[in-house]
Amino acid sequence: MSLDLKRQLVSQLVESSRLLRNYIDHRAKSRGTTRAQWIVLFRLRDQEGLSQVDLADVLELQPISLVRLLDRLVEHGLLERRPDPKDRRANRLFLTDRGRQLVNDLDSLRDAIATDVLHDIPDQRIEASLQTLQDIKDRIKSVGEDPDVAVK
Repeated sequence: MSLDLKRQLVSQLVESSRLLRNYIDHRAKSRGTTRAQWIVLFRLRDQEGLSQVDLADVLELQPISLVRLLDRLVEHGLLERRPDPKDRRANRLFLTDRGRQLVNDLDSLRDAIATDVLHDIPDQRIEASLQTLQDIKDRIKSVGEDPDVAVK
């Protein structure tokens, strides 16, 4: 693959990512939430009881950035912090009934966004794109962890 094609692909990824984030933000706002809150709620539905540190790790966020977001979710009655029985310095995170209902309602929004964005794109191309994106993600992680892996 030529360097020009690689540059075009990276540019398209960056631009598409920005557009998709903006589109999701707009759609999430119509449901009274933000994309960042949405991501936290979905992750906690799948992995309730994570500590704040573990959640930050999974979401690849700085813990201090996550704390403010969690504070807002607690204030809105969507999640609760419970003391960790094994570590009194830590809290475990759990959805409230209201938070669980919101994240379940957001499933339909997530489905609508996927349907809108990927309309008329054949499954075969989506599958190929998923594999390519996973390969890119893996490569970014390996280069980030070991700069010697980068092609010079």
